[in-house]
Amino acid sequence: MKYNLLGNSDLKVPIITLGALNFGSFCDEETSINTIRAAIDNGANCIDTAPTYGGMRGNSEEITAKAIKNDRDKIIIATKFGTDPSTGRSSIQGGGTKEYIVKAVEDSLKRLETDYIDLYQMHFPDNETPIDETLEALDGLIKSGKIRYIGSSSFASWQISEAGWTALTQEFKQFISMQNRYSILNRDMEEEIVPVCAKHNVSILPFFPLESGLLTGKFKRNEEPPKGTRLALWRGAFVSDSKFDVIEKLEVFGKTINRNILELSLAWVAQQKQVGSVLVGATSPEQIKQNIDAISWEMTESELEEVNTIVLGN
Repeated sequence: MKYNLLGNSDLKVPIITLGALNFGSFCDEETSINTIRAAIDNGANCIDTAPTYGGMRGNSEEITAKAIKNDRDKIIIATKFGTDPSTGRSSIQGGGTKEYIVKAVEDSLKRLETDYIDLYQMHFPDNETPIDETLEALDGLIKSGKIRYIGSSSFASWQISEAGWTALTQEFKQFISMQNRYSILNRDMEEEIVPVCAKHNVSILPFFPLESGLLTGKFKRNEEPPKGTRLALWRGAFVSDSKFDVIEKLEVFGKTINRNILELSLAWVAQQKQVGSVLVGATSPEQIKQNIDAISWEMTESELEEVNTIVLGN
C-alpha cells in the first residue's frame, strides 16, 4: 500500500480511502462492519464518513465507530460538518459558523465514540458566513485536541484560494485537503481547482472516481443497472452514450496492457497531480479488496498519455 502526506501536514494516508457513504443505507450494519475491517486488514486504514451518510441521522458514523472500536489508534477518521443529518440537506445556512461547528463536532465525536477526529472537513461552502469565522473556530478545535487537521469539500477555486490566504494572513491552521468529483472521465477540476490546490499546497481527495460504478466494468451500454445499486438510483447523473463511447475505447486500450477498466480508472486518478488519496466506496469485503488490488499498480508515462488521447482527443 502506498501512503502520502496530505498538504504540508504530517498526516500520512493510504492511496485509497474507504468512503463510508453506503454504510447503513446501501448495505446493512454487519456487511458494513465487515467491509471496513477488510479495508483496514488490507492497509486502507482511512475511513471517510459524514453525519449525512448511511441514510442520514449519523448512521455511517455510528457504524464506523463499531467497526474500529478496538483499533482507534491505528485508524484515520475523516468526517465532515455543514450538513443536516436529520434531513440530508446538502448544505445549511450557518453551517460554517462557530456556534454550528462547536456543536457539530461534539455530535460527531459522540457518534464515532472517540475523543478526536483526524481530518474534519467542511462538507460544502457556507456562502453566508465569512471564512475567517469558520477557520478561527476550527483552529480553536485543533488547539483543544478535538480535531487534528482540517479539510474542505466541493469548494470553487476562488474559495480554496480565499481560505488559503485567510489562514496565512490570520495565522490559522489551513485546509490540507479538498474533496471534489474527479475521474478518468470527469476532468472539470483540472482547469482551475488542481492549479489552485497546488499553489496553496492542498491535497486532492477525489470522490466518485468510478463514476458511481460506471467504471467498474459491470455495466454495459443499453443495459439497466441492477435495482438497489447507486448507479440505478443516480443513473442520469453518470450515464450517457458519449461516456460509453470513451469507456469502450479505454477497454480496448486496456486489453493491450492486460488491464481492465476498473484498474485503468483507479490507477489513473491515483497518479494525478495533487491527489493524496482516492475515495472509493464499497458494499462488501470482496469489493474493497478488489478496489485495493486495482489501484496497486502504476501507469507509465506513455500509458497516461494514451489515456488522455482517448478521453480528451489530444
